[in-house]
Formats: sequence, structure tokens, C-alpha cells
Amino acid sequence: MTRHTIRRIVFQILFALESNSETNIAELYTQIQSEDKTNVDAEMPVYLTKLVEGVSAKKEELDQVITAHLSSKWSISRLNKTDLLILRIAIYEAKFEDGVPEKVAVNEALQLSKEFSDEKSRRFINGVLSNLITEKNDTQ
Repeated sequence: MTRHTIRRIVFQILFALESNSETNIAELYTQIQSEDKTNVDAEMPVYLTKLVEGVSAKKEELDQVITAHLSSKWSISRLNKTDLLILRIAIYEAKFEDGVPEKVAVNEALQLSKEFSDEKSRRFINGVLSNLITEKNDTQ
């Protein structure tokens, strides 16, 4: 299973968890796999579990980072759930996952936005993540 497929499934699982924190991740994973008709018998990848647990555990910290990089006319409560989850995944990977370059995290976020959102959201996500990376590189 590719990392992109893992990220897509992570997004779907996190979306479900936002609606119902009691969601059974293993059952949802199996359901998503059967709908996608990909590796139905395969065990849940370790990286998938790591992303779901990591993004969930660091949600408040990730939201603080996002808030700090929004323009003054935006607040985190105004973001649609899709954009917010995509940003959380990208920032988590860029900040906490060794071996995931920032550019890869940004590109993957843009791919997810193509699949689950629209062009306006993709530009917005790109802007927020670009601001984050530019600021980080300026301080190094």
C-alpha cells in the first residue's frame, strides 16, 4: 500500500472520528478497504495507525500551529472540517515524522485536497502550509 493511499485512509478515519470519537478504527479501516477493493485481507499498516494516533494526540498543538499561520480574517473555527484535517495531517507529518520532507507533506496535502475538496480549498491549504514552511526556514 502506498503512503498516499495510507494518507487518504487516515483522512477518512480522522473525518469519522471527528463526528464520532467512539468509531472503531479497525472496523472502519476494513470497510474503507472493501469499498476501495484494495488489499482487503491486509493488516492495518503501522504507518496508518501511527498517523491516526499522532494527529489525534497532538490535535491541540497542530491547531495552534494552524491558527498562527492563518490570515487575520480567518479563525480555526471558520475552517471547514476537510481543510482542517488535511492541514493537521500535513503539519503532523512535517513536524513529527522523520523521513517526510516538508515538500512531500505539502504535495500530499494538495493531493488530498484534490480528492476531497475543491480548487479554492487547495489554494488555501497551499497558502497556509507555504507560510508555515517559509517562516520555519526564515528562523533557521
